[in-house]
Amino acid sequence: MSFRLERLLGPDDLAEQLRREARDGLTATPKRMRSRWLWDAGGSALYERIMELPDYYLPLAEQAILETRAGDVAASAHPRTVVELGSGSSVKTRILLDALPELERFVAIDVSESALAKAGPRLAARYPHVDVLGVVGDFERHLPGPFAETLVVCLGSTIGALDPQDRAALLAAVAGALGTDGALLLGLDLVKPVERIVAAYDDAEGLSAALIANLLLILNHELAADFRPERFRSEAAWNPELERMEMAVRSLAAQTVTLPAIDLVVEFAEGETLRTEISTKFRREGVERELEAAGLRLDAWWTDDAGDFALCLARPVSERRQAP
Repeated sequence: MSFRLERLLGPDDLAEQLRREARDGLTATPKRMRSRWLWDAGGSALYERIMELPDYYLPLAEQAILETRAGDVAASAHPRTVVELGSGSSVKTRILLDALPELERFVAIDVSESALAKAGPRLAARYPHVDVLGVVGDFERHLPGPFAETLVVCLGSTIGALDPQDRAALLAAVAGALGTDGALLLGLDLVKPVERIVAAYDDAEGLSAALIANLLLILNHELAADFRPERFRSEAAWNPELERMEMAVRSLAAQTVTLPAIDLVVEFAEGETLRTEISTKFRREGVERELEAAGLRLDAWWTDDAGDFALCLARPVSERRQAP
């Protein structure tokens, strides 16, 4: 088998989407942008370093569950196709793929063509019996398939970066694409003592702060904006009502920012924020409600020993159970 790349989203499409969302988000009250716009090569490099920090528990907790439960996932879902949403480097996904010797197809979807082009050939070499397809696209709009006997995978608590209405839309779209024989594997960061959650997003090296502010550099580069990052302070705060971390840059003074590419002038008051990212933390009962609303049922729930993170397996409600 080999690797091939399919483009559902080109540079012009991404640029137009950014222009539209920047205009909407920077004129909203409060100002906000979706988390996805943090991720260019610089943002990805920062995140690679953040994942190595001792207080950033998410990657190791999820990896521990995958190493323990990959065989259970394989036995329960027995997929012919795995589709990974927001795949990035697909490093942890290899633990799952190693447990699927009969897998026929692996489809990775990500907005970053460079990430797919880097990871795809490595996966094709590691799994010569698998057809590896990289899809440049927005998984909220471009679900690949449908394929028979599919396991859709969304790791890293990526779904926690979506607002509730966007999570609901994605889960409903996945449920519709799974048919009667598919399954969804979700990685979910769980609610835990707030001080541990906050520590994961406020490191002494300033890596998290740099990632939060990376949106300003991207807007400067892509929209010819004149944000001066030194005039903003990165902040990460816990929202107890919504049980999520909210990351923002706060204006240190009253200032005016221009974005010539979209003919927009934005006023910031002193202390005003621009939200750049969210990271929702989950409870099992809430996850079950969200799955049920999307037409999915929780089939399995696995956590690490500390209960920091969970993998859950869900299936369409209409699926007929097979006898063991």
